[in-house]
Amino acid sequence: MAEIGETDETIEGRNVGAMWDLEQKLDQPMDEEAHKLKNMHREKGLSTLMLLRLAFQSLGIVYGDLGTSPLYVFYNTFPEGIKDTEDVIGAVSLIIYSLLLIPLIKYVFIVCKANDNGQGGTLAIYSLLCRQGKLKLVPDQQPSDEELTTYSRSLLPEGSLAAKTMNWLEKKDSRKRALLIIVLVGTCMTIGDGIFTPAISGRSLSMLCVSWTTRMTYLVNNIILLSVLSATGGIKVNNPEMSSETVVIVSVLILVALFSMQHYGTDKVAWLFAPIVCIWLLLIGGTGLYNVFKYDTSVLKAFSPTYVYTYFRRRGRDGWVSLGGILLSITGTEALYDDIAYFPLLAIQLAFAFFVFPCLLLAYCGQAAYLMKNKEHYAEAFYESIPNSIYWPMFIVATGAAIVGSQATISGTYSIIKQAVAHGCFPQVKVVHTSKKFLGQIYSPDINWILMIGCIAVTARFKNQNQIGNAYGTAVAIVMLVTTFLMVLVMLLVWRCHWILVLIFTVLSLVVEGAYFSAVLLKINQGGWVPLVVAAIFLLVMLIWHYVKIKRYEFQVHSKVSMSWILGLGPSLGLVRVPGVGLVYSELASGVPHIFSHFITNLPAIHSAVVFVCVKYLPVYTVPEEERFLVKRIGSKTLRMFRCVARYGYKDLHKKDDDFETKLFNNLFSFIRIERMMEPVSNSSNSSRTYICSQTHQSREDLINRNNIDMLSSIVDYTTSTLDMIIPLDSPSNAFSLSQENTVEEDTNEMEFLKNCRASGVVHILGNTIVKARRGSSLPKKIAIDYVYAFLKKICRGNNVIFNVPHESLLNVGQVFYV
Repeated sequence: MAEIGETDETIEGRNVGAMWDLEQKLDQPMDEEAHKLKNMHREKGLSTLMLLRLAFQSLGIVYGDLGTSPLYVFYNTFPEGIKDTEDVIGAVSLIIYSLLLIPLIKYVFIVCKANDNGQGGTLAIYSLLCRQGKLKLVPDQQPSDEELTTYSRSLLPEGSLAAKTMNWLEKKDSRKRALLIIVLVGTCMTIGDGIFTPAISGRSLSMLCVSWTTRMTYLVNNIILLSVLSATGGIKVNNPEMSSETVVIVSVLILVALFSMQHYGTDKVAWLFAPIVCIWLLLIGGTGLYNVFKYDTSVLKAFSPTYVYTYFRRRGRDGWVSLGGILLSITGTEALYDDIAYFPLLAIQLAFAFFVFPCLLLAYCGQAAYLMKNKEHYAEAFYESIPNSIYWPMFIVATGAAIVGSQATISGTYSIIKQAVAHGCFPQVKVVHTSKKFLGQIYSPDINWILMIGCIAVTARFKNQNQIGNAYGTAVAIVMLVTTFLMVLVMLLVWRCHWILVLIFTVLSLVVEGAYFSAVLLKINQGGWVPLVVAAIFLLVMLIWHYVKIKRYEFQVHSKVSMSWILGLGPSLGLVRVPGVGLVYSELASGVPHIFSHFITNLPAIHSAVVFVCVKYLPVYTVPEEERFLVKRIGSKTLRMFRCVARYGYKDLHKKDDDFETKLFNNLFSFIRIERMMEPVSNSSNSSRTYICSQTHQSREDLINRNNIDMLSSIVDYTTSTLDMIIPLDSPSNAFSLSQENTVEEDTNEMEFLKNCRASGVVHILGNTIVKARRGSSLPKKIAIDYVYAFLKKICRGNNVIFNVPHESLLNVGQVFYV
């Protein structure tokens, strides 16, 4: 909200023009401070050897999920058996061109380029779009934010298609809300991947030993871990009397073990990932090549796209429904985009184009060649096609590969949740760095256990792998459609591609992905409804949380008070300065937060030094440490009042309190030193005077009405002032000098003064706002605010935990806010 509007509402009868000028002098924007911090960095080039090394390492983190798809594709494509061997060739042809069009061309070479400084996912694309225009629903963007090194933005040419599109989006809040909902739908479906990937991978591990029970006997006696992983499904086929409940129980044990080891972090086992996936891809590629020449080389006809047409013509509706199974061959592609933060884009492209893609093609062709001669083995095509001589090595590597694939998806979910929290779309959850080398490797215990419960519920509810595959396919299809829509905006607004190129990309993507989506819709009643329910739950949580965040920010903007009002409070309330430093936390980057006026109204005293701290998340992946803090002075030096804006990206985490506090004071001291160096010699106490307003009383009830306090229920009313006269700061009648001992002469060392204040104690003043639905609100709104939001607020981390504030230094200022 503009300052002049705020001044007009809070201080009745004041000369608006004079107060506006005074307000601007007291609390100016921090654009100049931000410009001084801007420091461009050049990325270092990578040597060929290093690039190849990173390409090898990317196999374990990025391609674990996509590489394990051959475990279950044919079983889900032909759940009722193969009637004609020509159908196998048609299915392989669909798989070949699906891998070519979606993962290789669309994602690896197009979508992955739409990364936010290496960060992928739907929320990363949303950050790119928000930087290009005012698309955020929370209007907290400042010109100083654009001075960041990581804040890349280019101006749109007047009258261009990009400018017209952006103006159309910015014009109405309803369009901004629609864009955010689309982004959150894709985000929620990706979270669903974190549930379905471990479930279907764990079930595939179970089936790996289905027809090889007798071979397991000696291995069980020697390797306990592998016996747990393999004892779930194999016994079921060779022992029909074994109940499905036994298979489910052992699968649940696998999932519990998988999620229980997450707190160790991917960094602890990352050195194992790449070799496991590399060996796995070599084995399935080599086995596929062997099976092609052993069983039927005619399967290579599938590289002709004509077999796609004949497949649909021959099978009709059944062929169209089978696309839900074909879709599983490209699952993991969305996880690929979420995990690109770990490695350079060129390394990921090299790994997929020259290694992963050929190995997957050979693997599917080999299974198809086996099915051409053994179509009755459609349910266990992968396992039965493995040569007996390499079965056990294949089994061991497959076990590791399935775990790695699940790990990549789970880690991607942590990253997505962290981005959602930074965008104000998810409750604050605990996030822990698991690696000192990689910023993107994080762990969230809260989300970890939610995913584990979801995986167990899916495994227990769906005892058929085909049903889990249908649910998984639905989630993947929706994520891809959302990504396509967002990519259209990126190509128009960020890349500024020609509209013909945008149209070609859109049409091709929608034709392929629309076909897959229509196929999974036909399986809604066969498990496809599960991701819709999961996504709806997460979407409801995100929308409620974000809605309340917007209303809270609007409340803070409307209820903030001007600096001129603060400067006029002294005589009426008898404020005194007490030793110490008060850190007043707020979401506002300008103006005085309401909690401060609430505080001094209750307790007519303030600390010797006051710092208004705004912790702000920006739509960037990270804020460099040297650009994180913006510091400026508020008013004259005698007031000892400062503003500090601490800026974070969605990949940054708050450090421990001591570290944050130390850096804040270091930046404050640096600001004072620079300010003193730049200060003119003539600017002394005798030649320079700062003026403030004295005050006259105004009724408290009137102030409440003037500040839209119908939104607020508080135990304290407010006092303000009107312009009466202007007097010098050092006038005896000005009580804002507050005490004789704090009247500091120009030659006093301000640095030592602040250090002494800090030694006396630092108090963190935080607002503890309770949000309630306004009387007369609809029943759904009351349920959402009074119950759902209240429950989320209660179980999530509080502000004192977020800022790592010790209890002995915490001062909560309570207030009730009615929505």
